[in-house]
Parts: sequence; C-alpha cells; structure tokens
Amino acid sequence: MSWDWQVFCQDTMDREVVQGCFGKGGDITYLDWMLSAWGWTVSVSLLALLLALVIGSLIGTLRTLPNSPIVTRLGNAWVELFRNIPLLVQIFLWYHVVPTLVPAMKGVPGFVLVVFALGFFTSARIAEQVRSGIQALPRGQRYAGMAMGFTTFQTYRYVLLPMAFRIIVPPLTSETMNIFKNSSVAFAVSVAELTMFAMQAQEETSRGIEVYLAVTGLYIVSAFAINRIMAFIEKRVRIPGMVVAGGAGGGH
Repeated sequence: MSWDWQVFCQDTMDREVVQGCFGKGGDITYLDWMLSAWGWTVSVSLLALLLALVIGSLIGTLRTLPNSPIVTRLGNAWVELFRNIPLLVQIFLWYHVVPTLVPAMKGVPGFVLVVFALGFFTSARIAEQVRSGIQALPRGQRYAGMAMGFTTFQTYRYVLLPMAFRIIVPPLTSETMNIFKNSSVAFAVSVAELTMFAMQAQEETSRGIEVYLAVTGLYIVSAFAINRIMAFIEKRVRIPGMVVAGGAGGGH
C-alpha cells in the first residue's frame, strides 16, 4: 500500500498537480476545497454554539425560577423535546418539514437551518447544565441577594448566574467539542463541510485513506483548540477556595 499525499495538490477539474498546492486564477485544488470545508464546519459550529448558549442559558434559568411552576414546566418540555429527538431527525425536520409548514422559511439557506437544528439540540443540553449549576450553589447565595433588596432578575444577574457559569465551564467544554463533532451531520442536507468534502473527494480520487486522515486531523486540531481555549477561560474565572455544596449548604 502506497500513500499519495499529492492528491491534495491536484486540481479538482483536470487532476493535474498544482505547484504550491493552492489553486491560482480560479483553479481549485483539493487542499483549497478541504480548507473551505473546514471553514464551513467552524462557521456552523460557532454559530450553533452561540445560539445554544443564549437559548440554553435562558431555558436553564427559567427552570430554576421560584414560584413559577408553569414556566418551569415549559422549560422542562423544551429540554425533553430537543434532547430526546435524534439530531439527524431534527436536521431533516428543519430542512424538509419546517419550510413546508412555514412558507417564509422556504428561502432560508440550508446552512442557516442546520445552525438552528444544531443550536436547538445543544441548547437542551446546556439548559440542563445551567440548571444544575444554579441548583448546586448554596441556598445562602439566593438569600444574600434577597437581603440586599435585589429583584429576582437582579439576583440571577449579579449573584447566581456568574457563580453558576464558573461551575459549569468543564461540561460546557465537552458540549463545545461535541457541537463541532455533531456538525458532521450537516452533510445530509448538502452543507459543504468536512464530512461532505471527505465523501466526495474519496469518490473522485479513490484516495480515501489520505482524505479521511487529513479530515480527522482537522477535527483533532479543532477539538484541541477548543480544549485549550476553554481551559484558559476556566483558569481565568476560577474562584480560589470556592467549593460547591450541592445546593444543600448555607451561604458564604
């Protein structure tokens, strides 16, 4: 078995090897194509992560509101709905069903629909983590806000959420890495991300080993970069001596 890494220097049209491996004058090499697909993967993942963080934080907070059983049930319903439907099914629902039910969505690019599907799916998981983070705080944290005369919104804004987000940085790291891996299902609706590139390039070049090894390497680089960024964030926001009391202890 011989490996031919020059496959990435080939022009995608005439299969001629291009010097420098980057296309010029409108020509595209497989390396150009792969890097472009990586860009699509990163774009889908980051936008979906942003959407998931916003919605997940909101839903997770609503699930812990005191004396609000209806709001809590709605939050629970959101989590159970989007957490228990497979991601691939949700992508097909957004791509095929939602535009049929909502005609205004027919002109929305598939890229945006994948961001919605991936973002909503991940938001349910982040909502559960935010809820757990808030409930893990000592009850005295909430009482301290009340003693200061804070409203419920102010108590969450200035006391509970800043502490809760510090606690959940490690699981958020896992979710951020998962969202990059889960973006691979976008190939099912023809979003030109890494997995779609790998499948098409393998068929065109018959060099599946080289193609899939290169794509795997880019996923590893992405995951490692996320891990280092989140580790840096965790180190910067860590509170020395902060010990979570499982929600049952008193305040500090």
